[in-house]
Amino acid sequence: MEDRNPYRENFPLLKENPVIYLDSAATAQKPSCVLQAERDFYEHSYANPMRGFYALSMEATKRLEEARDEVRRFINASSSDEIIFTRNTTESLNLVAYSYGLSRLKAGDEVLVSIMEHHSNLLPWQMAAEKTGAVLRFLECEADGRITQERLEAAAFTDRTRLVAVTHVSNVLGCENPIRQIAAMARERGAVVVVDAAQSAPHMPIDVQESGVDFLAFSGHKLMGPMGIGVLYGRRELLEEMPPFLTGGEMIDSVTRTGAVFAPVPHKFEAGTVNAAGAWGLMEAIRYLKRVGFDEVHRRELALTTMALEGLKQIPHVHVLGSERPEEHCGILTFTIDGVHPHDVSAILDADGIAVRAGHHCAQPLFEYLKVNSAARASIYFYNTREEIEAFLKSIAGIRRKMGYGE
Repeated sequence: MEDRNPYRENFPLLKENPVIYLDSAATAQKPSCVLQAERDFYEHSYANPMRGFYALSMEATKRLEEARDEVRRFINASSSDEIIFTRNTTESLNLVAYSYGLSRLKAGDEVLVSIMEHHSNLLPWQMAAEKTGAVLRFLECEADGRITQERLEAAAFTDRTRLVAVTHVSNVLGCENPIRQIAAMARERGAVVVVDAAQSAPHMPIDVQESGVDFLAFSGHKLMGPMGIGVLYGRRELLEEMPPFLTGGEMIDSVTRTGAVFAPVPHKFEAGTVNAAGAWGLMEAIRYLKRVGFDEVHRRELALTTMALEGLKQIPHVHVLGSERPEEHCGILTFTIDGVHPHDVSAILDADGIAVRAGHHCAQPLFEYLKVNSAARASIYFYNTREEIEAFLKSIAGIRRKMGYGE
């Protein structure tokens, strides 16, 4: 594989800052076209969308709805009315838990969540279960992250299962979960499926119609869009039956002293001033990602992940969580080093100009299940290079010596 990465030129921070950025699972760097798109909105189309009958406001509204339709195409939703703009994945998942969960779950119902969920797809369901009397059950995985057919059939689904909340790709192990299979099994039992796609949306095509999911959430900033803009997809018939999550301006048709008639979807769920500039930037991020192409993203990620994983295996006292196969990591390599706290690992790497994440990665139940206290995580994206992986491996190889363990 060639060392030169032509995409580096598209990212101002990577051109100007010498950092080796291996934390894209936390947030991805932004190409200049996204930065320019958001700036262009503020400079040429900025007004409060949905609120004015003057030309500038109507232009802002037009751009907002154009961005919504781009998101619809990105995940192949059947209608733009099924696309709700939020702040991030966390808000999207909370919207479903508070609006759908509290209004539909009842005592004795079961909510099935995977053991590998990010806290943002666990805590809302803990809340919903506590308030409704529903029971929270866990779908467990193998040590490498696989959710097997045996686990699905033996212990997961029951005749009381009403909702399944599952991550598409684990933010710790990088494994892809069998969403289509889970959705099919849920549908047989009349349960709805809520998917956290924060880690999958930047890396692979998503088709909500083909996969059969009912709700799907992702964040703009993880797929190179602006911070502060997120997406919730929901099947229209479900959204229309759900009460609003937040109430206030713009999400109403009419208000009296004693009540209100709410706006149709999606606006029923977009109370207050929506982040139209962020939505416009997200649209450009999606278009940029389409220009690069998921095949190219996968090819580059896999080559670098293979190099990094094989290199880590050769370093004594380093242990990588999850699969032995690089193609099952989605660019995510979470690891421990014997005798060295992950925070120290991160600090030493930072001193060498390398940015990684350290801690429990908002997935404490998974770490408890794996019997690991915490770990460091390097996450690779298509804009990384072979030279960066070489530098990362060299730094990792010297960490125990720097901590006083000798050669």
